[in-house]
Amino acid sequence: MAKFELKLPKMGESVAEATITNWLKNVGDRIEADETVLEIATDKVDSEVPSEVEGTLVEILFQVDDVVQVGQTIAIIETEGGEVASTPAAASTPTVAAVEQTVQVAQDVAAPVDFSASEKFFSPLVKNIAKEEGISISELEAIQGTGKEGRVTKNDILAYVETRGSQPQAVAAPAAKVEVAKPAAAPAAKATPVSVNGGDEIVEMDRMRKLISGYMVQSVQTSAHVQSFIEVDVTNIVKWRDKVKGAFEKREGEKLTFTPIFMEAVAKALKDFPGMNISVDGDFIIKKKNINLGMAAALPNGNLIVPVIKNADQLNLVGMAKAVNDLGNRAKAGKLKPDDTQGGTYTVTNVGTFGSVFGTPIINQPQVGILALGAIRKVPAVIETPEGDFIGIRQKMFLSHSYDHRVVDGALGGSFVKRVADILEAWDINREI
Repeated sequence: MAKFELKLPKMGESVAEATITNWLKNVGDRIEADETVLEIATDKVDSEVPSEVEGTLVEILFQVDDVVQVGQTIAIIETEGGEVASTPAAASTPTVAAVEQTVQVAQDVAAPVDFSASEKFFSPLVKNIAKEEGISISELEAIQGTGKEGRVTKNDILAYVETRGSQPQAVAAPAAKVEVAKPAAAPAAKATPVSVNGGDEIVEMDRMRKLISGYMVQSVQTSAHVQSFIEVDVTNIVKWRDKVKGAFEKREGEKLTFTPIFMEAVAKALKDFPGMNISVDGDFIIKKKNINLGMAAALPNGNLIVPVIKNADQLNLVGMAKAVNDLGNRAKAGKLKPDDTQGGTYTVTNVGTFGSVFGTPIINQPQVGILALGAIRKVPAVIETPEGDFIGIRQKMFLSHSYDHRVVDGALGGSFVKRVADILEAWDINREI
């Protein structure tokens, strides 16, 4: 007999940890090679962890809702025959003990942080930092926030962590100040009571909806949102797609929707206006080398996910269509990998799918812009010709551009969306596929 250490696998360059959501096997269960042992969740997608070997599950080192780092041992599987085992039994004992000690320490540190005991609002990012650094709720409430309505931001808590060790008495002193200021700040942070009667149904948000809720609030608190709108004549695009979509599907085995056409235009515009392909880190601007387009997709359960098309500017229309269809299909089927949602530098959302003419989308942090595509509609329009103007039926849509006014001014935000419109309106109706 030998023991094999089942570790949390690497799930992408930017994915460092995952939360255990469900154990599919119990101690004592027989496991086949490649059989799923447990389900995990990153901050964006759910995934499964299969076993690399055949054997019996003899030990579970983490429980549901525990956060595990990539590479950490999460379970021990006993195999038949020494050749299959990756770690001898004698060597695995101290490893298991060390993991158990780590879990116990983490639980001891996290236990005092009961955020429900506070009336103040703290973003998910701030809460995570507080848990990792072992900051109690009293310490967190004592931090002087610089965010909207005095809320604690990422920079506030990181600054506190840096000075925490050198100022051991700092917690007690600010606490007195907070007590004085708390009566004035409490009404703004306190949630409005919700009345419930006997006919109302109370349903708890699922894990993904809670994450989305936190991200949306955090984005509004972080970025100074401003919008620009522009109407686009896409008559040539509609006619061109109607003409070629049949041949395209027959040749490529893929449906040609409007989405890859719009994504191609956005990628071209980002090359012309690299100031939109950036992110903000405190007082620093990070200029992104690659153009990675996020594509907001609605899931069957009503939640939202944003898979990312990497290096979108390097794809032709056929490649873009294949990437859009692949990510869209895997999103609906729940087959996205954690790395599929990482690394986005700009996001596009199609609100027209649901009939909306335009919208004011919330920026996908840490990006600085997001473009909403409105519904394509037949409308009467003035058409200019050498013989004079006349009224005709045209296919038109609105582009709604939300951008971060901290680093993007109206000139750049408006010029970018105008460039996208110009690319779409100049579409060659005789373009080859």
